[in-house]
Amino acid sequence: MASKAVLIYGGKGALGSTLVKFFKEKGFATTSIDFFENDTADDNILLKSDLGFEDQANAVKQALEGKSGLKVDAIVCVAGGWAGGSLKSKDFIKNANLMMQQSVWSSYIAASLAPHFLRENGLLVLTGAQPALSSTPGMIGYGVAKAAVHHLTKSAGAEKGGLPEGAKSLAILPVTLDTPMNRKFMTPDGSWTPLDDVASILYNWTSSPESSPPSGSLVQLITKDGKTETKIE
Repeated sequence: MASKAVLIYGGKGALGSTLVKFFKEKGFATTSIDFFENDTADDNILLKSDLGFEDQANAVKQALEGKSGLKVDAIVCVAGGWAGGSLKSKDFIKNANLMMQQSVWSSYIAASLAPHFLRENGLLVLTGAQPALSSTPGMIGYGVAKAAVHHLTKSAGAEKGGLPEGAKSLAILPVTLDTPMNRKFMTPDGSWTPLDDVASILYNWTSSPESSPPSGSLVQLITKDGKTETKIE
């Protein structure tokens, strides 16, 4: 078993699959948590769609407790989704509920694993969104859910937040990721962030935690002309 290990919540999605592949190629043992199996990952924890929030969290924790002595260098949650809608949208409540499940539930569950499975000086990384730093009238449910992730990141990363000794809580805030789904509905440009860029940033933080941003930071991923840089909010 590799001495270095990472847990990817949402490991079968576009970004999650990229992270699993990238970290595995760098010598990390990879565990994917998702509704679908990732064949590239060394291990898979499969979620059940019929479970509520608390039962889902308990099921994930119990599955990981079955991996004797599991400790990871990073827990990265990239599960999520997108749905639009203002107050006038006929699907406003439906979409708001979906956004809570996809972004907030997953982030809470990932964060709850940190005290038990994250190594000292390790990283908890959640996925927020740069647009949620301000109002999102055309996608209120999405903005509210991501703002909740931002608050969770700050609180978990603060003193007495509950992380292991020396561990950090960080959030990545992309604008638009270059995923197959986004390409299906939009035309890419130089501001879209390549998935490999995200993987490289997270790998560098995990490999050198001392060089990563301060705990609790919201880190914007700003891509211009195909070049990605980070900006701490």
